[in-house]
Amino acid sequence: MAPSDIEASLDGDSKLEHVEEIENASRVDPELERRIVRKIDCRLLPTTAVIYLLCYLDRSNIGNAKILNSSTNDTLMDSNNVSNYQYTIAMMVFLVAYSVFEAPSNLALKIFHPHRWLGLLVISFGCFCTGIGFTHNFAGLAALRFLLGAAEAGAFPGMIYYFTFWYKPAERASRIAVFMCSATLSGAFGGAIAYGVGHLNGARGLEGWRWLFLVEGVPTIAVGLLVFLFLPSYPEKVGWLTDEEKEAQALRLEASGSSGEDKLNWKDAKETLLSARLYIHYLTYLSISAGVASLSLFAPTIIAGLGYTDIQAQLFTVPPYAVAYVVTLGLAWLSDRLKCRGAIACGSQIAAAVAFIIQAEAYTARYAFLVIATTGAFGGLPSLNAWVGDNIHTTTARSITTALNISFSGPGQIIGVWIYRAQDAPAYRLGHGVNAGMSFLAASLAFGLTLYYRRQNLKMEGTSQTRWVT
Repeated sequence: MAPSDIEASLDGDSKLEHVEEIENASRVDPELERRIVRKIDCRLLPTTAVIYLLCYLDRSNIGNAKILNSSTNDTLMDSNNVSNYQYTIAMMVFLVAYSVFEAPSNLALKIFHPHRWLGLLVISFGCFCTGIGFTHNFAGLAALRFLLGAAEAGAFPGMIYYFTFWYKPAERASRIAVFMCSATLSGAFGGAIAYGVGHLNGARGLEGWRWLFLVEGVPTIAVGLLVFLFLPSYPEKVGWLTDEEKEAQALRLEASGSSGEDKLNWKDAKETLLSARLYIHYLTYLSISAGVASLSLFAPTIIAGLGYTDIQAQLFTVPPYAVAYVVTLGLAWLSDRLKCRGAIACGSQIAAAVAFIIQAEAYTARYAFLVIATTGAFGGLPSLNAWVGDNIHTTTARSITTALNISFSGPGQIIGVWIYRAQDAPAYRLGHGVNAGMSFLAASLAFGLTLYYRRQNLKMEGTSQTRWVT
């Protein structure tokens, strides 16, 4: 089956109705549309940003716990008698669960409604994070990390899918970036929190790393309860949009097939799974994930290798993520503004690859290029996550595609878990070299997809078919 045939089946009748949909969208008053988007932004963006901030804190704090209070031998490794190999396994089982449960979780979100499912997930991973603070051996740590991965698996793809019920394709990358940048912000916050919590070492008989899991896990449970009770699921159901605004919102989203009322369609699911084009998107995301995961988990270790020790090393994890936060938001805004996904993702990954290479070879410059590598690794994520959904036009296909795209990150993240080996300290040339290669691969795939979509658009000139987003 040719790509155009597959997309016709994925899009349903959207291409045939393209002209009518544009006319519908054009009937929405621009000022009314801006008012609707402002209302949605004010209610969705802070909530989803907080959810993902807590999600990323709860998954990556194990990297801080590994070296926290090392000068007094009160780290996670010391207290639980965990070897470096067992520590790596504990990180990997999280990713195995994360990969396996993403697609089922996205389907569950549609069945049980977003506010209920997302709320349940947040409560669950908050409980598992808190529980890690009470473990005393490797078995308990590994079991809770697996459960944490299963619970967090649905949060990220679920929120991306959730945004398709509220935003047009051209609006999504910058909105996705707002909550995705919480990952970079959590890196900054995580280091600062670990720095502060490290001073609680021994308080009430608990090591500092146990306090770290408690301080970050308990608030997550509280936020999950609020999400379950108050997060709006679909525009059609909320009371803070007027009838006029609801009608206009329906027209806004009609062209992208994003209604929350659409039912799951198993024919669309089958066609989505057979689309070869989408697997290039998934492979691109797999490639980019190695750097993101390894930096999230090993940034404190890499910085400790530069001579910064114990609590001080936690503090030096803040600048790379602070810079990445600002740059990622800017690139996402540019991506929406220019309607350009592939070129931005490609450019950010090239920057990351070059920075990783320099880190591997130029030891004295490693901290500066760690900042650049972190910025490049995270910079293309919003564009890639928006891109894979931009060219899909049914709710079932989008649900599966979004989840599969992120679930493919699992193997990439597993690669990231293994490449920064203790025996390679302090230069970690293997880790930086692998990350450079994976970043170049991601850049090449993004560039190839961009060329493919532009070529397809040239073939459709003069027709009423929906254009591909490049």
